[in-house]
Amino acid sequence: MDTNEEIGLTQMRKSVENLGSSTDGYGEQTLMRFLIARSMDPQKAAKMFSQWQKWRAEMVPIGYISDSEVADELEAKKIYLQGLSKNGHPVMIVKVNKHFSSKDQVQFKKFVVHLLDKTIASAFRGREIGNEKLIGILDLQNITYSNVDARGLITGFQFLQAYYPERLATCYLLHMPQFFVTVWRFVCRFLEKATQEKIRIVRSEEEREEFIREVGEDVLPEEYGGRAKIVLLQDVAVNY
Repeated sequence: MDTNEEIGLTQMRKSVENLGSSTDGYGEQTLMRFLIARSMDPQKAAKMFSQWQKWRAEMVPIGYISDSEVADELEAKKIYLQGLSKNGHPVMIVKVNKHFSSKDQVQFKKFVVHLLDKTIASAFRGREIGNEKLIGILDLQNITYSNVDARGLITGFQFLQAYYPERLATCYLLHMPQFFVTVWRFVCRFLEKATQEKIRIVRSEEEREEFIREVGEDVLPEEYGGRAKIVLLQDVAVNY
């Protein structure tokens, strides 16, 4: 850690205290994610961190969202968790053709937290370091208009931006149909530039080969060019 980062962390801790919160129990790697997300501005990072603490206390009072709280969303069997990529990032796959807009937005938001928390926790080796990142794969193959959920997509990305800063390594979009392009452009209006830069739309064979190479054949399911079997989110056990 260089001098500027150390100074930034010191100033951020003081700013958090001035806001009536505390950084006790949080390591440097966790705090650095908030600093990076706010372009190394200690005051802005402190505000983001304090808002995150308040949000976690309200949304996840016991530290995690149980399967029973999101049973309806899990029943769709649309999320898969594949293990770690070549760079050590947990790989989460969303089969969008199994998703339909939720009538229960409270449960849907809890589900977003559940899948993000579980995906990140699957990267822990004993205990959380604080800088773990994830790879997301949105598979749009065979989707119809009934699967289109712009609000759900925006919610997912906004949660990542506001409450999981610097947790996204890369998000790949596969098999995007032409009719979805307009939807995606609309969603992008709600995404920060830093988020958009981490999103890769895989179109050509060359891009597909690069996607397989970057993620790794050992964790990618066979249908995506890998050698692994696909694994449902609820079939993976983690320690939070």
